[in-house]
Amino acid sequence: MEQQKYWSSFGELNQSDAYKKDVQDEFKEELPFEADDKGLLDAKTPRRDFLKYLGFSTAAAAVAASCEMPVKKAIPFANRPEGIVPGVANYYATTYVQDGDAVSVIAKVRDGRPIKLEGNDLSPLTKGGTSARVQAAVLDLYDGARLRFPTIDGKEVTLEAVDKAVADAMAGLNGAPVVLLTSTVVSPSSQEVINQFLAKYPGSRHVTYDAVSYTGMLLANEATYGKRAIPAYRFDKAKAIVSLAADFLGTWLSPVEFAKQYATGKKLDEKNPSMSKHIHFESAPSVTGSNADEKFLHRPSETAAVAAALLSAVNGQAINIADAKLKAGIEKAAKALNENKGAALVVAGSNDVNVQIIVNAINEAVGANGQTINWAAPVNYRKGVDADFAKLVDDLNAGSVGALVVYGANPAYSWYDADKFKAGLKKAKATISLNAKVDETTELCKYVIPDNHFLESWGDAEPQAGYYSFIQPTIYPLFKTRQWQDSLLKWSGATTDYLGFLKGYWSTKLGGESGWNKALQDGVISPAAETIGGASFNGAAVAGAVAAAGAKKAGKVEVVLYEKVGIGQGQGAANPWLQELPDPVTRATWDNYVIVSPAMAKTLLDIDLNNSGQADAYEVMPPKKVVKVTVGKTTVELPALIVPGTEPNTIAIAVGYGRSEKLGKAVVGTGKNVYPFASFNGTAVQFAAADVTIAVTDEKYPVALTQTHFRYDTAQGNRTEVMKELSLAQFKKHPTEIRDEREKELKPWGGLEKFESQGTIYPVYDRPGVKWGMNVDLNTCTGCGACVVACNAENNVPIVGKPEVMRGHEMHWLRIDKYYSGD
Repeated sequence: MEQQKYWSSFGELNQSDAYKKDVQDEFKEELPFEADDKGLLDAKTPRRDFLKYLGFSTAAAAVAASCEMPVKKAIPFANRPEGIVPGVANYYATTYVQDGDAVSVIAKVRDGRPIKLEGNDLSPLTKGGTSARVQAAVLDLYDGARLRFPTIDGKEVTLEAVDKAVADAMAGLNGAPVVLLTSTVVSPSSQEVINQFLAKYPGSRHVTYDAVSYTGMLLANEATYGKRAIPAYRFDKAKAIVSLAADFLGTWLSPVEFAKQYATGKKLDEKNPSMSKHIHFESAPSVTGSNADEKFLHRPSETAAVAAALLSAVNGQAINIADAKLKAGIEKAAKALNENKGAALVVAGSNDVNVQIIVNAINEAVGANGQTINWAAPVNYRKGVDADFAKLVDDLNAGSVGALVVYGANPAYSWYDADKFKAGLKKAKATISLNAKVDETTELCKYVIPDNHFLESWGDAEPQAGYYSFIQPTIYPLFKTRQWQDSLLKWSGATTDYLGFLKGYWSTKLGGESGWNKALQDGVISPAAETIGGASFNGAAVAGAVAAAGAKKAGKVEVVLYEKVGIGQGQGAANPWLQELPDPVTRATWDNYVIVSPAMAKTLLDIDLNNSGQADAYEVMPPKKVVKVTVGKTTVELPALIVPGTEPNTIAIAVGYGRSEKLGKAVVGTGKNVYPFASFNGTAVQFAAADVTIAVTDEKYPVALTQTHFRYDTAQGNRTEVMKELSLAQFKKHPTEIRDEREKELKPWGGLEKFESQGTIYPVYDRPGVKWGMNVDLNTCTGCGACVVACNAENNVPIVGKPEVMRGHEMHWLRIDKYYSGD
């Protein structure tokens, strides 16, 4: 069996003296109480410290002293609400929705309070899956920074007062148009509410804005398929997957859905063993790249050239790529795609229309259209087109917008030229925000009517055509908030509220009250049979896209902006569970930073990771060197982290940080906003730049990394291998190899069959009853971190904050280690 070298730190790779010393003892700190000849109970250490280090156990408290505890009186339900049994949970089907994302969930409600979310197994899309952000969403419900009441100019008012003020403001527009600005809306009934609202104000329009848009895909699909839409991708039907920097297991489009599909191709059928082949091209490390079978690096400016070369290779033409390793990777990818025509899939994370047109041509050549790409049921979760929003910004600055109503969108933070948007916003006669918190856009609006949390709301979602998921409240609104749909209905003159509108909308479709109740109970409605179909392909734009691919200019240093699985586009920045979630790629918490390659670290930071002393100094000390990054006229200073798997001349920085402190305590002092590094090419926003200058400063900044916390090779016991692994070919040849090896290891203690009784010095007793165990399939685990946050929620595991994480005191019960292979 192959024994590949894996390592989790540079010290372990080099077997440095500091690493060897560190593993001598698994405990990093001495217990800070003094021992003397008076004995433990009479030692000088304060009683509180003694209790702290014994874990606050009842036994420790009894040993330390006998003291009176404060009396806590339990007040019974004198008038117990119907359907509630104290301590017994109820479960409700609902839907997590945020900025176009929609995941069917089951909410656990105890004593009238939602406390946990799980995936809804009835959903054929997500199939019971969730993400870190979904698991953390229950904490957002109780966020003390949520807006608790409507405001006018920042002052509390009643809903009646703000409705009257808004009505007066709308009446005073003198025919100037109203613009409703939202993030992607996946609710069909809400779209009807929007249409009804806009009909009230002739000349008005709805603009969809996504902070990280998929404009490139939408416009490319319009050019090649005649549809400004995104098809459904079927990774479960693909035997060959090629990704051009699309982090589909982390943040791209619908990662919860795609992770379930991807796992299908990685699960082994022992009777007929086979696995999908995944080849990944990227500039900076990602969750998806970490899971790939093979990964190849390129500069961000080379993405279009790589796509064009892959198209040529698939069609049997010459490849015009100078880099030998990259060229070999493209040849491998083309071979895998051609060998699996009809069961192949290519996806790209670029927002460049030309790249996406080329990718469409590749998929057409390998038979993906109508097989692994389903146009019969397109998706609805990303609809924003950057040019539409750019026009709105121009209209605002021209003074041609009467009123701007904002829901979900936050361009004052995430638009590449936020200052221009802010300047235009001041020229609108009325500015209204329906956002739930005082984000960067909301604090600039005159009228604010905060939205309910989704766990307090009614609604529906259609993430994919024909697939519906329902939202029902699990708790009465905690504050004086109102669903944004109710606000629009109120201002459009409707006589019904949104619940009545929603119920009427669906009752006619579902056959009345019973059908409506069944839909709420299940949480989802899906087609009786799945329909898969293709679309007619028009290749007229392909030649132009390939020609444009060669026009990209490379820079000495390039930057790529990316999303973290926890923080996303910035939605998770105020959630402490997500801030303290170690990033799956870097294992860092609480900040963003500049990711650099080991090669760049050597030239820029003067850190040679092959030098044991320098590698140890870098890893052991939390303060990291700060670098100054300049793109155009924008400069940001951030600490630099060295991460293997990064293209040598590329740096990467996560978006979503540097938020307004009004969002909550968790955002204070966490990172910098790098959305200004993005650019707009007249068609779509680009999240990479080639004109980058980077310089090291004299400053240092502490980063809370967990990568090197806790050792497994210690004086208390050594682990001889990270995991047992076989290639698919080895497994086919000898499927029982791992069991046979384990049998040989345990033979002195009875082997596999008798190890339980002969491998212990203790008596063996019968243990009747149910036994529980946990098995993690490393073939299908992507390391996304959802289970870490779920454990926090389920077990009330507290966060400890950045200073304590830096001391190795993080309290996550589940730990996902990241290992590297190679040199």
